[in-house]
Amino acid sequence: MASGGGNNRNGTHRNSLKGTTTTSTASTDKPLSVNSNPSKPAFKNKSSPLTGASSGLRKSSPGSLGGGAAKDDAGVPGRVRVAVRLRPRNAEESVADADFADCVELQPELKRLKLRKNNWDTDTYEFDEVLTEFASQKRVYEVVAKPVVEGVLDGYNGTIMAYGQTGTGKTYTLGRLGEEDTANRGIMVRAMEDILAEVSPEIDSVLVSYLQLYMESLQDLLDPTNDNISIVEEPKSGDVSLPGATLVEIRDQQSFLELLRLGEAHRHAANTKLNTESSRSHALLMVHVKRTVKGREPAHSSDNGNSTSMARSLRPPLVRKGKLVVVDLAGSERIDKSGSDGHTREEAKSINLSLSALGKCINALAENSAHVPVRDSKLTRLLRDSFGGTARTSLVITVGPSPRHRGETASTIMFGQRAMKVENMLKLKEEFDYKSLARRLDIQLDKLIMEHERKQKAFEVEIERITAEAQNRISEAERNYADAVEKERLKYQKDYMESIKKLEEKWMMNQQNQGNERKEQMVHIAEEVAEVKKLLSKETSLRKAAEEEVDNLKSQLAQLKMSEALANSEILKLQKMVEDEVCQKEKLEGEISMLQSQLLHLSFEADETRKRLDRGGPGKVPGGLDSPVSQVRSQLKDSGNGEKASVAKLFEQVGLQKILSLLEAEDADVRIHAVKVVANLAAEETNQQKIVEAGGLKSLLMLLGSSEDETIHRVAAGAIANLAMNEKNQELVMSQGGISLLSTTASHAKDPQTLRMVAGAIANLCGNDKLQTKLRGEGGIKALLEIVKCGHPDVLAQVARGIANFAKCESRASTQGSKTGRSLLIEDGALPWIVQNANSDASPIRRHTELALCHLAQHEVNAKDMISEGALWELVRISQDCPREDIRTLAHRTLASSPDFIAGLKRLRIDY
Repeated sequence: MASGGGNNRNGTHRNSLKGTTTTSTASTDKPLSVNSNPSKPAFKNKSSPLTGASSGLRKSSPGSLGGGAAKDDAGVPGRVRVAVRLRPRNAEESVADADFADCVELQPELKRLKLRKNNWDTDTYEFDEVLTEFASQKRVYEVVAKPVVEGVLDGYNGTIMAYGQTGTGKTYTLGRLGEEDTANRGIMVRAMEDILAEVSPEIDSVLVSYLQLYMESLQDLLDPTNDNISIVEEPKSGDVSLPGATLVEIRDQQSFLELLRLGEAHRHAANTKLNTESSRSHALLMVHVKRTVKGREPAHSSDNGNSTSMARSLRPPLVRKGKLVVVDLAGSERIDKSGSDGHTREEAKSINLSLSALGKCINALAENSAHVPVRDSKLTRLLRDSFGGTARTSLVITVGPSPRHRGETASTIMFGQRAMKVENMLKLKEEFDYKSLARRLDIQLDKLIMEHERKQKAFEVEIERITAEAQNRISEAERNYADAVEKERLKYQKDYMESIKKLEEKWMMNQQNQGNERKEQMVHIAEEVAEVKKLLSKETSLRKAAEEEVDNLKSQLAQLKMSEALANSEILKLQKMVEDEVCQKEKLEGEISMLQSQLLHLSFEADETRKRLDRGGPGKVPGGLDSPVSQVRSQLKDSGNGEKASVAKLFEQVGLQKILSLLEAEDADVRIHAVKVVANLAAEETNQQKIVEAGGLKSLLMLLGSSEDETIHRVAAGAIANLAMNEKNQELVMSQGGISLLSTTASHAKDPQTLRMVAGAIANLCGNDKLQTKLRGEGGIKALLEIVKCGHPDVLAQVARGIANFAKCESRASTQGSKTGRSLLIEDGALPWIVQNANSDASPIRRHTELALCHLAQHEVNAKDMISEGALWELVRISQDCPREDIRTLAHRTLASSPDFIAGLKRLRIDY
């Protein structure tokens, strides 16, 4: 079917790239990082100066390419990474274009691509990586696909996609099997090698499906009969699934290669003028990786009976799921160049329509459009997670060198430039393996039951031992006590009988000897009998004490049992605390090692950056502006002396647009000299409108906010002060946040001259009646009151001028009836400073503060505050001693016309 476009291809490369060298530079070049900050966008030699890169990034919600349902968990921002790869000339181009230079020039060390428009004009673009025609397949994989594959192994979704004109090497880059030469293996084969090397066949799984999108019909390349697969979108998460696609589990690399051969044999291809085997469908390889996180798997409890360790292990294993999508897009082509007709023509139309829909979605995401037409094509529905979704995405655009296809090459380059502005929100996909947890719980439950029975038996044996020991001690104590009591009783009984016997003998003798003595002896005997009774009573109390001691021993035994139980529970608590401390220590050690590795990585990057700067040379300005910058640099140094003739000459030779563009130069000296020239030009009223129209005011404000150089702050503030002398420019300064920037500059400035310039700029803004409320609301008055801390006379003179201008505008508004209530200056606390400096030795400060007092006094509602702050005395002095007659007259008229001031003068007994 030569004209039908339905031929199956055998997986061989369609364009001759065998002439490329296989030397790899992966060891010296840094791979693409998905989460790094976006690089600067491309610029053209004939265009305006460089602009910021981050302005075009899209902060999409993590759901889909079209902004689907957002998830509750937060994501990690990751921009779409874009690399460009140049195909070498093929045999046909070498003959047909032998007399013409390539339309593409690469600068891989600067990551730039130059597209030659004609012999004199070129456009320059920047990408995340620029791969020449000599870049090896290994090099392409490491800078484009390897970071995405590593992310998939860590639980993130990832997409690798190739885009370009027919015949520029997309299938060679992605799907080359490398059967003849392993060095020619494409991204699909190399990615699967890395995945299989990281997963464990026992606990992990890798599932693969291979599909093609042909004529807006999604077909299974592994099962050709399944030619109408439906696309299902989950309403909550926005994830896209293909329930009808064939899923094959991969165990080794050989089975994966056989799967790719089978899919390539079923893929549609056709012979065109641009390519002998032109893909007529978009191929999608989907790899589903499920990995168990080994570092987070808790270990089984040991046999030491520690129940706390077993409780900590009762957590399910953590499983991470990642999906890798490798997309080999069909090549874009022009029908008049490819020579397609009949069915092949219809195929080309379908391909171009789907690529056009993808381009519209990319444009909408890059421009932060509210609507993204994701449902215009099945291709955009399948890739909704790759652009603006949750996947890490790397795009490689392939271009050819032939000048005949300059238009297609330019279109491909612009597609890559817009894709660089799309930002995804990467999300980690984790879940717990509860089945594995249940099996482990059953094992641990059996161990716990056995351990509990063993401990219960040991506990009962110990209780019996303690009880028997206590019983023996009690019995022994009772026997000892009974023996002691019996011995004492016998002793006292013996003593008692002997004493009775002696007493009887003495009584008999006394009875015989004297009758009187007999009575005394009887009394003595009675006393001894009483003493013996006392001894018997004492022995009885001792016996009771011994019985009480036995009871105390029994209670102590019970307390010992309770203490033992408390000690066991305390030991368990201490063991749990020790285990928690060990876990915390391990966690801290892991964080320390991570920080150390990051520090080493940052040090290595700093060394690499310093080496590149050393090789590039000092003072080098990017963007092809070396010669103009050198010319302006020398002239700017001459203009730093402030001579107006030199500035005017420089203005005529270089031009205002070029001078303003140098405000964003990387060289600090160039920026300083450029801002000095702009400040000198702004001093002339004829140049002020030109500077504002050319964007000079916006550039000065941005420079004031972004630079940390004191000289730039001082000169930029002076230039803004000159431009703020025009009423129209004053409104522009306020609308672009000028007050906030000037206030921030004043808070960090230490040089009095810088503060004088800032105060002068704010003072000019204070003289605009329309900006009174907004200037005060954004902190203009408070900024002036903060500046007075400097104490320098020139700075204070500018502050006084600003307050006088503000008071004059308020007085005019009060007279016209457009303002009521107290002065905003009084509400912000400026009145004490005005009164304090109204009689200053410096004439500029005194003149402006006197004028401010007179204008504040014009409004009757301010009179009470002014009297309480001592302003009445100053008004009296101004009306009598001020050297300027107009101010003296204004003060006199104000005092005479205000009832509150007249009453205050009478109360203070001032004769006026």
